[in-house]
Amino acid sequence: MPIHNADIAAIFEEIANLLEIQGANLFRVRAYRNAARTVGDLGRDIKTLLEKGEDLTNLPGIGEDLAGKIKEIVDTGKCSMLDKLHKELPPAITELLKIPNLGPKRVKTLYHDLDIQTLEQLYRAARDGRIRELPGFGAKTEQNILQAVEIHAGATKRFKLAVAAQYASALVNYLKKVKGTDQVIVAGSFRRMRETVGDLDILVTAAPASPVMERFTAYDEVKDVLSSGATRSSVILKSGLQVDLRLVGRESFGAALQYFTGSKTHNIAIRRLGQERGLKINEYGVFKGDKRIAGETEESVYKTVGLPYIPPELREDRGEIEAARAGRLPHLIELHDLKGDLHLHTKATDGRNTIKDMALAARERGYEYIAITEHSRRLTVAHGLDPQRLLKQIDEIDRLNAELSGITVLKGIEVDILEDGGLDLPDSVLERLDLVIGAVHSKFDLPRARQTERILRAMDHPHFTMLAHPTGRLLEQREPYDVDMLRIIRKARKRGCYLELNAHPERLDLLDSHCQMAKEEGVLVSINSDAHNTLDLDNLRYGIGQARRGWLERQDVLNTRTLKELRPLLKRTM
Repeated sequence: MPIHNADIAAIFEEIANLLEIQGANLFRVRAYRNAARTVGDLGRDIKTLLEKGEDLTNLPGIGEDLAGKIKEIVDTGKCSMLDKLHKELPPAITELLKIPNLGPKRVKTLYHDLDIQTLEQLYRAARDGRIRELPGFGAKTEQNILQAVEIHAGATKRFKLAVAAQYASALVNYLKKVKGTDQVIVAGSFRRMRETVGDLDILVTAAPASPVMERFTAYDEVKDVLSSGATRSSVILKSGLQVDLRLVGRESFGAALQYFTGSKTHNIAIRRLGQERGLKINEYGVFKGDKRIAGETEESVYKTVGLPYIPPELREDRGEIEAARAGRLPHLIELHDLKGDLHLHTKATDGRNTIKDMALAARERGYEYIAITEHSRRLTVAHGLDPQRLLKQIDEIDRLNAELSGITVLKGIEVDILEDGGLDLPDSVLERLDLVIGAVHSKFDLPRARQTERILRAMDHPHFTMLAHPTGRLLEQREPYDVDMLRIIRKARKRGCYLELNAHPERLDLLDSHCQMAKEEGVLVSINSDAHNTLDLDNLRYGIGQARRGWLERQDVLNTRTLKELRPLLKRTM
């Protein structure tokens, strides 16, 4: 069975959770969490590295023991240590961790103090008022748990885009090798670059005798076959991801791709336009009476209703049809438009590579510049920089720039925005930097008015350049803090500073709707990787997908500028 990086990371994360619930040594717990992050963020396939004979202990935080466990997982699909932990703890206890804001520490308390082992027991305890008396909980937390369990019970499992991409890529490559297959494309929300994906819709064209359906249902990662037919099959992978495969005729491929890409509301609007012209549009083509008049390509489908091709990322029925009709569709940004990356971390704080490593990796990808933006001192968990350490790094970057060619390293900081709107470092240090990225890393639960005013005051600071991950959300882990984003965007316009679109797959923050809002208000967005190692630079592709969903064009993005064009834009905010 193919093993993906996400599978290994999930096993290590579960081990860390179970160890913490048991009360194991925190250093041991942290080692598994760091390993999960290293593997999960790795841009190369672990299985491929092993096949090439590469030493996994060269990876950050991976020693002999963890390397052995990775090899065991790749070879067997299992980890004996996780199996051991499952026998030592109640089997359903990991389900408790799926409830928002209920981490291992709180699960440990619930388990040891109230013997809560299942979601049902958790719900009853919250309903009966037994949780509020526990240390670290309270009535408000108890009510939040009650609501979260109710929401979780009715929720459909979704996968982060970057995780779904691992399974989609492997399956597409597998299907392309089947005799007789031609086109293999993933449609649905995955093609529209939604931040999370509920399932995968794959379309295939193939020769009549191709065994593609039989090979699909026999795929090693398939756990359950929901249905199997000559033109459509549906399976559940071992990861829990549902995949539907459709065999489509070449003459209908464009119509099917348009139909199954969605969104539903976009497709309804397109069919309505067709009906106004006496046409019937479905997954088989565009029909005038009984005659198919289009459908081989997506372009042909849109042409029949008087529209140009609409990129998949825009197909949400949020004005794209009106824009297409008026000839105002944006020329969406592409990955190759980016000239640099303005948010990177190194070993000086919580990164895993040196400044030089990051610079060379960026140069290999064709970038002209990067900005090193470590955490500031208040973020102690990330070993944030105090003024003295930051000044030392400034000197280090100056020396490195004198040595390097083909890439320029800009001096920056990701400085904490304090509760009162102040910044975590003095002006005497900030004024020596090329850019200052302000970030909220604490007090996420402030009321909307206070959170908004906090950020607005920070943006008034004379050295403030950019607002990092502006809503603070972590997908499926932490909801965005409550903030008036329109006021933030208009403040950025007035102040002449910028907003970040953080491309890390767990963030993708700005939201697509906020990207569109920034564009309309004339505020430039910077698409940054927030890289903590050299391979994280590849996360920029997910940021590009989010930017395209937000209608952003090349000119709307700060770091599409050359270094010569960028410097005065940064200077005007300082």
